[in-house]
Amino acid sequence: MKILCAGDSLTRASVSGDYVGMLSERLPHAVVVNAGVNYEPGAVLAARIPGLVAEHHPDLVTVLTGTNDLRAQLDDRDRTALRKRWALTADPTPDAYRAVLTTIVRGTGKRTGLLSPPVLGEDLDSGANRLAAEFAAIARAVAADEGVTYLPLFERTAAVLRDTGPRPGAAYRPGVMYAARAAMRHFVLRQSFDAISRSRGLLLSTDGVHLNSRGAAIVADLVEDFVRDDRPYLRGISGSGSRSSQ
Repeated sequence: MKILCAGDSLTRASVSGDYVGMLSERLPHAVVVNAGVNYEPGAVLAARIPGLVAEHHPDLVTVLTGTNDLRAQLDDRDRTALRKRWALTADPTPDAYRAVLTTIVRGTGKRTGLLSPPVLGEDLDSGANRLAAEFAAIARAVAADEGVTYLPLFERTAAVLRDTGPRPGAAYRPGVMYAARAAMRHFVLRQSFDAISRSRGLLLSTDGVHLNSRGAAIVADLVEDFVRDDRPYLRGISGSGSRSSQ
């Protein structure tokens, strides 16, 4: 069995916890393809999905996109930078996100698990997470309309934060500097993503965007459950994974 995991930096995992690697360890009889591209918006993923499917011939596809679209909605500088980097002809908006997801799931031609973006920052009462909840509702609606499986990453990550209550310094920070400092600490100082999170008082991410191992494990749990769904062509996958996000 081959599983194609398509997405942005949360999937690529060069600056984020590696849920694709976790899946490879949990599902040793499956080939898990990492098709993540750093800083990619949903519109660009929609354009490359047909080529990915043609190249890899996956049995299953998972899609995790929208975080960069969300960030562009929240800050003018981030929106300008994203449009310039990818030569986008229109701003990412909730309506555009709906259209992009519809194009993506129709382009897979396969059984698809559609993940909502995770929380953005770790303050559930923030404007960032109100918008993230709206994007999650869009992903859920597209999955229902197109007959694919919705994987509730926003809801799972929000539940973790809800259980812990408000914490100072947990709000989403726009721009690149907070994330860039986390990347520097990881690549130059060799600090783990989890150590960076702890030093910043964060539970699931290093910078409010990119996941630590706990956040990545939540993604891996959702995708593993999707893969192990009781379908005739999946029964050859046996065993149980490491449920480290609980």
